[in-house]
Amino acid sequence: MSRTYAVVAVTAVVLATVLVGGFGLRISRTTSDFYVASRTVGPRFNAAAISGEYLSAASFLGVAGLVLVHGPDMLWYPVGYTAGYLVLLVLIAAPLRRSGAYTLPDFAEGRLESRQVRGLVGILVTGAGWLYLVPQLQGAGLTLEILTGAPGWLGPVIVAAVVLLSVAAGGMRSITFVQAFQYWLKLTALLVPALFLILAWQGDGRPRVPSAGPQLAVAAGFDRAGHPLYATYGLIVATFLGTMGLPHVVVRFYTSPDGRTARRTTVVVLALLGAFYLLPPVYGALGRLYTSELSLGGDADAAVLLLPGRVIGGTGGALLGALVAGGAFAAFLSTASGLTMAVAGVLTQGARGVRHFRLATLLAMGIPLAVALLVSGLPVADAVGMAFAVSASSFCPLLVLGIWWRRLTPPGAVAGLLLGGGSALIAVAVTLSGGVRPGWAHTLLAWPAVWSVPVGFLAMILVSLATPGRIPPGTSAAMARFHLPEALAAARGGGR
Repeated sequence: MSRTYAVVAVTAVVLATVLVGGFGLRISRTTSDFYVASRTVGPRFNAAAISGEYLSAASFLGVAGLVLVHGPDMLWYPVGYTAGYLVLLVLIAAPLRRSGAYTLPDFAEGRLESRQVRGLVGILVTGAGWLYLVPQLQGAGLTLEILTGAPGWLGPVIVAAVVLLSVAAGGMRSITFVQAFQYWLKLTALLVPALFLILAWQGDGRPRVPSAGPQLAVAAGFDRAGHPLYATYGLIVATFLGTMGLPHVVVRFYTSPDGRTARRTTVVVLALLGAFYLLPPVYGALGRLYTSELSLGGDADAAVLLLPGRVIGGTGGALLGALVAGGAFAAFLSTASGLTMAVAGVLTQGARGVRHFRLATLLAMGIPLAVALLVSGLPVADAVGMAFAVSASSFCPLLVLGIWWRRLTPPGAVAGLLLGGGSALIAVAVTLSGGVRPGWAHTLLAWPAVWSVPVGFLAMILVSLATPGRIPPGTSAAMARFHLPEALAAARGGGR
């Protein structure tokens, strides 16, 4: 019975996604509609869409799984995921929108007047996007396999097919409607079962949640036992500074009408994310009570899916479990849509036609789909955290210095991207390969942001200071465009 409910719930989410995306397709007419929804998305609607695509498999399943295995220390994940928007709000939201760019490579070329920097940023955006996409697809496979008994490859294939249909058909205009709808679906899918789970826990005599023990530590995703403090700092740095450079997050700020609206959008995002992130720790804590055996088999991410049936049982538990399954699938679809949109936009740089964009979506989704089918067993929150580390080490220095420091030069940007982002990407690849044994070497590679972010900043600053003659001639105009309100910037440009 529960399998039937789960299949119905997932099918309903898929159909709703296609229908809502179809509505966006009806009003998507121009190239600007496909890339940035013609820059007409208001703050509340845009905030719901940003929250919808940002709340990925790591948020919906992974945070609870990490709390189950490692305990309260993992609450830094939701704190970092949310606090990253404070940094984004203060430093880059409005200037980034005023840049007038479609993508991060567009911003890099417009600020530094260098095709070389643009190409390098494009490579890193694509790598970070694919790294983020893989756990979304694997999470879909895990969800269907556990709840319906379907083979592990079916979930990734379904997500890939639906995302390709939504993104290729209607572009940004289409997925904006989809992601806003899916935020509220995900919030409801966690909130309603959580209320019933808490009532069941109270009726059970409020048993005490066990602390971390040897049994729960066996299935640690990436080894934290040796150097937990360093791992925590690596997590904090990556999530606080990586949010601003995530390609699917950045591209949504280009859809705001102006810089002021971009800031207002970020404030609403903070409220929406704060409300959502109150819920996964509840599932993680209750998972320690009722599904602690999941940590032994490396299936801790499944706690959110199994708790309603385990704690409540019967038809009620099956219905609540189906609601959670639908919300989980919405998480995979919304985040995968945003990432595919961002990567496809980068892959079509220099060819802004809608036809080129649609062809690029096939490549943007095809590579991570192949990886997801070949590689398995990574905790989704850990894998996503590594994408944050790459973003923090490359795009954070580029955006912060590019917006606030007029002496940044193309050679400086290239050095910072290669040394900061490149070293983080290599560290991620080595960790994913499993070729490093637990110890300091493993810890430094699994959580590279502590050292790779300073490397990125220092390389950009030192090389830029050493090449003062390479400051782009249009720097003053770009800085004025970033920091002056749109009307004043236009008047200043017209006066020239």
